[in-house]
Amino acid sequence: MRYEDIKNRNDADFKRLTGVSHATFRKMLAVVKAGMPSFGRPPKLSRADQLLMTLMYWREYRSQFHIAQTYGVSEATVSRTIRKVEDILIRSKQFRLPGKKALQSGDTVIEVVIVDATEQPIERPKKSSVGTTVARKSDTRKKPK
Repeated sequence: MRYEDIKNRNDADFKRLTGVSHATFRKMLAVVKAGMPSFGRPPKLSRADQLLMTLMYWREYRSQFHIAQTYGVSEATVSRTIRKVEDILIRSKQFRLPGKKALQSGDTVIEVVIVDATEQPIERPKKSSVGTTVARKSDTRKKPK
């Protein structure tokens, strides 16, 4: 899936595919373009495709092998690209998730269910010699020759 194929989708479908809205994607793309140098040999993937690859990795948690097959690059390129894009987005400090304390509000009701799973004795029949038949060796027949 290339950015050119999905850029004209409506915002709901785009968000379902990538996990972010068009506006957020454009902001992220501007940060990535500003943070990645453009010297040397031109990359095989555009900056938009590199960002989309990273979002695909985060959203679907597909293996890097499968992503590499989708984009026609090596696994090492996928790994390197994801790491670069992540570092640029983290350094920008514009795209952060709220911390653990912000996610837990003070009015949260916690319910606890306790299950007693201790072993209980089972009534089993007692062993006695009444139910068994004792036979001597001399009482058993031998096979005829």
